[in-house]
Amino acid sequence: MNELASRSCEACRAGSPPATDAERAEYGRLVPDWEIVERYGVPRLERVFNFGDFVSAIAFSNRVGEIAEEEGHHPAILTEWGRVTVAWWTHKIRNLHVNDFVMAAKTDGLYASR
Repeated sequence: MNELASRSCEACRAGSPPATDAERAEYGRLVPDWEIVERYGVPRLERVFNFGDFVSAIAFSNRVGEIAEEEGHHPAILTEWGRVTVAWWTHKIRNLHVNDFVMAAKTDGLYASR
């Protein structure tokens, strides 16, 4: 498990500072399979996870939803046959926060442990 996955999310409020360029670079190295993409003018961490069937994909989506609820930080999840796309960003600041990298690492851990 990487060091980010063991962290808890901090409370994030409107006005919280977004991840700095240095934090994006540092934490991005710890979640190398994630891409920073811009959707609707908001940067997001996004990754596609592949599965052999729909049942496995939906089970993974549900597990991601459970950790999101535990941490109080919620992603966009698109579940399709054989794949799940997860996108993390901080809604209140419309940007990336350190929490998004933490949750990406936790999501990677779920995928690795399946």
